[in-house]
Amino acid sequence: MTQWIEDPHGGRERGPRGLARAWVEVLVRPRNFFRVGVAPGDQAPGLLFGMTMVLIAATSHYLLVPDNFPSIPVSPILEGVFWISLLVLFVAPFGLHMISAVQTLLLLVVVDDRAGISQTVQVIAYATAPCLVAGVPAPAIRLAACLYGAVLLWIGLQVVHRTSFVRAGVAGVIPAALVFGYGFGGFGALEALGIATPF
Repeated sequence: MTQWIEDPHGGRERGPRGLARAWVEVLVRPRNFFRVGVAPGDQAPGLLFGMTMVLIAATSHYLLVPDNFPSIPVSPILEGVFWISLLVLFVAPFGLHMISAVQTLLLLVVVDDRAGISQTVQVIAYATAPCLVAGVPAPAIRLAACLYGAVLLWIGLQVVHRTSFVRAGVAGVIPAALVFGYGFGGFGALEALGIATPF
């Protein structure tokens, strides 16, 4: 599930520079990025990218929003390390693969000729790029990041699975709600802004 291909189609740079470059490209040129940056079976860079977005969002949220995580009887530093590690090392990879499974089932219904499951995992992971700022305690910023993430998910599904944007939107609405509405707090941001949530 996390096979790391040394020379994926289109070529992606590894390491921190590669992560930063992927982040910029998926935000600025998403269609081109999903066309050349998503390769069959090459899940590891995408998984690492998604985990990095969760790491930054969770860390900023922990530091900027006091008492938002359950308290445990240890020092604040150890408490933060525990909760952030739990989110990054366990919740994020598990959630990514479970939502990818849901996304694959929905694609089976909507799209006839699809790419593989590994590409779906990568699309969802890279679509989290705007959520780098989702930990900031500003509902408008969090909502904007989550909405942009949902749009990136639909663009990625359209490009990678070679379908229409409408079909990609239909197939991706539930995964988008799970990832960006619940996972990164988009629905909570809506409520904070006094807007009713759709789910």
